[in-house]
Amino acid sequence: MIASDTAAPATPALRRGRVATIALWITQIALAAMFLFSGVSKLAGAPAMVNMFAAIGLGQWFRYVTGAIEISAAVALLIPSAAPFGAILLVPTMAGAAAANLFLGQSPVVPLVLLLVDAAVAWTRRDQLQGVFCR
Repeated sequence: MIASDTAAPATPALRRGRVATIALWITQIALAAMFLFSGVSKLAGAPAMVNMFAAIGLGQWFRYVTGAIEISAAVALLIPSAAPFGAILLVPTMAGAAAANLFLGQSPVVPLVLLLVDAAVAWTRRDQLQGVFCR
């Protein structure tokens, strides 16, 4: 008797229903829109963003870096093969935003909610990451 080479994979791919897939894409599109708007306002030099980053005290270069990260992640969220990377990129960005809000005496609720939504997208798309890193 010869052993079969067609053994089942060690970690089966997650199967999502149609409604869950649509909900995930709606969430990703909403996140992408929010971060695209936020990133563009940072790069365009909106007075509120310039003042906020001046108050943080790291310099305006940090505003440009943050805006570029947000725009890059927003675009990645809209590309199926790059979506988990975009979501992962936004998790530490939102953690930093929450910390900055605390530093400035503002409420960290909005960045923390966005962090949780980003983390949920990254977690939902974790099977794509396993395919990249576990070959």
